[in-house]
Amino acid sequence: MKSALVIGGGAFGTSIASILSHSVEKVFILVRSQELFDDLKDHVNNKYLPELILPENIIPILNWSDITVDPSILVSGLPAKAIDDFFNKNKNNILNFLNDGIPLVSLSKGIDPESLELPDDRFFEIFPNHKDQFCFLSGPSFAKEIVEKQITMVSLAGKSRDVLEKSIEILESEYFKIIPTFDIKGVLLGGALKNIVAIAGGIVEGLGYNHNTRAALITRGIQEMLRFGKVFNARPETFYGLSGMGDLILTTTGGLSRNKAFGVEVARGFKAQSIINKTSHVVEGFKTTKAAYLISQKFKLRTQLFDGMYHILYEDASPTEVIQQLMNMPINFD
Repeated sequence: MKSALVIGGGAFGTSIASILSHSVEKVFILVRSQELFDDLKDHVNNKYLPELILPENIIPILNWSDITVDPSILVSGLPAKAIDDFFNKNKNNILNFLNDGIPLVSLSKGIDPESLELPDDRFFEIFPNHKDQFCFLSGPSFAKEIVEKQITMVSLAGKSRDVLEKSIEILESEYFKIIPTFDIKGVLLGGALKNIVAIAGGIVEGLGYNHNTRAALITRGIQEMLRFGKVFNARPETFYGLSGMGDLILTTTGGLSRNKAFGVEVARGFKAQSIINKTSHVVEGFKTTKAAYLISQKFKLRTQLFDGMYHILYEDASPTEVIQQLMNMPINFD
């Protein structure tokens, strides 16, 4: 393959660029920041992946005209909240590639708290005639460890078998394995909802609880995630796979989880919004918590853990009191 294009130079987008560098001659990363552009020119990303050296065939660009070789694959590393703005503004440039049959792989996670839509809803509305060319990647994968070539397995969901196979052929490497699925909603829900449980994991850790509590939290989290899955007609087995249980375990236990670190700060008494205002990284679980709460209210779901997280993050409820309320829940037979 001659080239690939990654849109956005965040941690995960950069890590996927490092994987693509093995299968294509040039990996272009489209960025907006001059500072990030200069960093990537020196084969580093000091803002998002400090102290890591990137492959030399990763090439930062600031404009579409800087793409010197048409890419064989597009990767969107933008956060979910940026999909509408970027892809509507740059629709014609993207269509030029989609019309040539080039697949687009999205790394976006989250549920929009206003529309209660997932990333596939936004992409399919903007590009209604190219739905088959979109794939959605999620799973237990810290960006830093991908760049360090740690063995990683993730899920890739899409509508077309041919597009999935083509994307996997380009993306896979000896240390990065992809499992295909047609359950787009299940993969996206798992990738979004696990961030809320990761915040909860940080909160219980910050309060001094340990392994027993974390195991109970993970178990409760997957049970409630399955209830959200029913609303979106997702397959239950997807939640027990890489993009569900696998990602849930990683983000609630791993030291590199931004959502977990955010939860620890909340447990220490800092206000959720003030933490968000101070960080340069996207804490995807924060807005997704609000969306999950609105969905649970709308469809009358029994999701006490997710509801409790909403009360902590948006209503300043005491984390200790919320945990006590969860322990005092009446027994229900699932």
